[in-house]
Amino acid sequence: MKVLSYDPELCVGCYICEEVCSETWHKVNDATKSNIRIHDDGEGGLSANYCVQCGECIEVCPTGALSRDKRGIIRLKKKLCVGCLSCVGFCPYLAMRYHRDQVEPFKCIACGKCADECPAEALAIVEVETPSAPGLQI
Repeated sequence: MKVLSYDPELCVGCYICEEVCSETWHKVNDATKSNIRIHDDGEGGLSANYCVQCGECIEVCPTGALSRDKRGIIRLKKKLCVGCLSCVGFCPYLAMRYHRDQVEPFKCIACGKCADECPAEALAIVEVETPSAPGLQI
């Protein structure tokens, strides 16, 4: 399956990925509505938090609103989602997002828009057999 990949050695902390993501999916420049979050530890270390498509959220969804598509990406069917946020609370990577402006949670679907716009080429869409943890778990 194709997933987002992040290289902290290349990341310059420009946050363009967050801007592109929120503008693409929510039509606003708002980091709280980005599916990817870059974290600066205050000591020069950068890491990223995003969905790795592990699928742990699928089992906790009481309405079956979450499922894996033919590409292996976890998708949310808004018509089935009741906004219980079980998936947000259960995500082992804290990568299922919620914003008070909307009922349904949201997450990275490995669209590649952020990777296309990353000036440092720290992000890429890569082929993997098994999803693995992103750089940050907060």
